[in-house]
Amino acid sequence: MRTALILLLLLAVGAVAGSLIPQVGISDDKISQMFVDHPLRATVYEATGLFDVYGSWWFTLIYALLLTSLAACLFPRTRALLRTLRTRPQPARELDSMRLYVERSVAVPPGTVLDRSANILRRKRFRVDRVGGAVPQVAADKGIAREAGSLLFHWAFFLIVIGIFYGKGTGFTGYAVIPEGTTWTEAHANYDGTAREGRFFNENHTGAQVRVEEFTVVYEPDGTPQEFTTTAELLHGDGTSAGTADIELNAPGSVDGVDFYQYGYGWAPVIEVTDADGEILFSGPVIFEQDRAPKGISQAAMPWTGAVKLPSLRPQVGVAFRLLPDPETALVSEMTDEPIPVLKPSHPVLALRVFEGDLRLDVAQRVTELDPVGLQERRSGIVPLGEDVRIGGGVTVSFPELREYTVLQVGRDAGVGIMLLAAILILGGLLPALYSSRRRVWVRADPAPHGSVLKVGGFALQRRSEFEEEFARLVEAMARATDHASAIESETERT
Repeated sequence: MRTALILLLLLAVGAVAGSLIPQVGISDDKISQMFVDHPLRATVYEATGLFDVYGSWWFTLIYALLLTSLAACLFPRTRALLRTLRTRPQPARELDSMRLYVERSVAVPPGTVLDRSANILRRKRFRVDRVGGAVPQVAADKGIAREAGSLLFHWAFFLIVIGIFYGKGTGFTGYAVIPEGTTWTEAHANYDGTAREGRFFNENHTGAQVRVEEFTVVYEPDGTPQEFTTTAELLHGDGTSAGTADIELNAPGSVDGVDFYQYGYGWAPVIEVTDADGEILFSGPVIFEQDRAPKGISQAAMPWTGAVKLPSLRPQVGVAFRLLPDPETALVSEMTDEPIPVLKPSHPVLALRVFEGDLRLDVAQRVTELDPVGLQERRSGIVPLGEDVRIGGGVTVSFPELREYTVLQVGRDAGVGIMLLAAILILGGLLPALYSSRRRVWVRADPAPHGSVLKVGGFALQRRSEFEEEFARLVEAMARATDHASAIESETERT
């Protein structure tokens, strides 16, 4: 156990490092920036695996050693407990050397004393064994549940370690951005680089689908979202329906072992772009994101930004959009420090800026943003909801519909069942470990001229002060039982 505690400390130190230092797959931008700002430190971190703590060889080694240490502790203790359960309470040679020892004179023979004392101890839930031999006695013990509970607790901790290792190592977590009226398929390519896969994940994605039918949000009077719900149809990997689910913050939807949690939401205006011949160049909902509002400006009044890229045109064209759900509220919000919530869109407007040039689509860039580097701005304009505008070259941009999108956290963790079992075992192990203690009692009855001498010895491994009171009550109960037996015998003789 000492070794296990040291390994737990090392594991905690590693976890702290993993929380403070940028990690691969989570903060790649910060890692790249550290190589620019602090190249020596970044090189050391990379060489020692600090950029990928939970996947590093030394963290895995500590984890494996912790499992080995726990197993080396638990298996011998479990075998010892099983041996104790199979054996009966053992007799004692010298009762008067016990921590607690009492003698009482009783007016019944030794055999009756031992029988009555054994019955008393059984009623007090002691394990009792009547020992024969030269000096007959009753041996009893109690509180094995404490050791069993302690072992159960530590086995549960062992399961937790295995559950974390198995669940996180073979599972994944990602985020799905799904506009209303569209279907999203659970596949690696659809996570847009946001998926975090376990070290032992074998790309076994399920192909399950989520068809978002409606997204609803309820606001507080000050504009703070009170609750938001995604109503979606869940489909198995083979395309069959798994039913409709209302996915909320604390009510995920599940299909094929994949869980979908409500994470966020935003606006997804439907944008359609056509050329001079009426051929559709782009059509569909576009994901818009919102910048953080500066101090004094209502977040609800901040514009949402998005982009549409048209690489098929010559020269290539990119259109950057700003969505104003309520232009009047946004204007008033900029003129006052009071927050003005926008609970529902009123006369939404798309402001657009048209750029021409090389869109550099071979360079990694966010889908929702248009990088203006190397592009020339040609024109700007405004498109109200339900209208269109020409942006030159016979190209028309229309804004037929305003939808919302939902952001779902998608994950699969096969270790959840193990963790649940471990949690139940922890509770089941703590109760006997906290509310019971090991106690042993021996009873002997030596012949005397007028009956017997009742001799009782005992000790407790835990809660000794409490056992002193219990021991006194046990002796008193044994004495009363033998006195009652003596009275019955006397009445029988008189009859």
